[in-house]
Amino acid sequence: MRAHVAGEMSCPLPSCGRGVAAIDASLTAVLAIGFLFGLRHATDADHVAAVSTFVSRDGSLLRSCLVGTFWGAGHTLALLVAGLTTIMFKLTISPQIEKALETIVAFVLILLGGNVVLRSLTAVRVHRHEHAHHGDPHPHQHVHMHLAAGHAHAHRHLLALGGRPFLVGLLHGLAGSAALMLLVLATIPSPFVGVLYLLVFGIGSTAGMLVLSGAIAVPFIVTAGRADRLNVAIQAIAGATSVVLGLSLIWMLHA
Repeated sequence: MRAHVAGEMSCPLPSCGRGVAAIDASLTAVLAIGFLFGLRHATDADHVAAVSTFVSRDGSLLRSCLVGTFWGAGHTLALLVAGLTTIMFKLTISPQIEKALETIVAFVLILLGGNVVLRSLTAVRVHRHEHAHHGDPHPHQHVHMHLAAGHAHAHRHLLALGGRPFLVGLLHGLAGSAALMLLVLATIPSPFVGVLYLLVFGIGSTAGMLVLSGAIAVPFIVTAGRADRLNVAIQAIAGATSVVLGLSLIWMLHA
């Protein structure tokens, strides 16, 4: 109450109140835009591919959403650290370091996708046996799906569930922080508002990834135990997509 009275005494003009309201409105607009940009940022192809490789092995919507949340937490932490470093110490990520980080992200996508492809291939079992029809033996080949490993994760510890998504999100955040820092510093002159913008941006990307990871997990959950061949095929497609995206990123970075 005293602060409010002091403010009125220090600025008796009617326009002062409108000025404060205008600042509050513009700050709200900036933060709302940051949140929306964060939501959209979660849908970037490399983010979707990385999270898809994690949720492809989960049979629970809750765990899949947690994977997206851990990814978003790592991503947000990286942005905040980069933002604070940039604002406080005037240090920026050089183009060479940015390129190296993006290259590491590409290799991580290849490794994650390759692991999913190998896991889906090992689930396929082809065996041959013979049947006798009217005294004549006929060989037959059958394809079976061995998905027993799909239940091994059912009781995984929370840290084991979120550790890798958190680290991958951290890496993605570092790789994409350079461009975002330039945008924030160029358009937001206030350091406090800049950090606040990054925090809201990170919250938006986390919320977006939480919803997105849950949506991505639905086909895997629906087909698990009901349509094993389709489930394995979807896993293989998700893994192959991650590998192809990682290779294309490397080609674009070093062509």
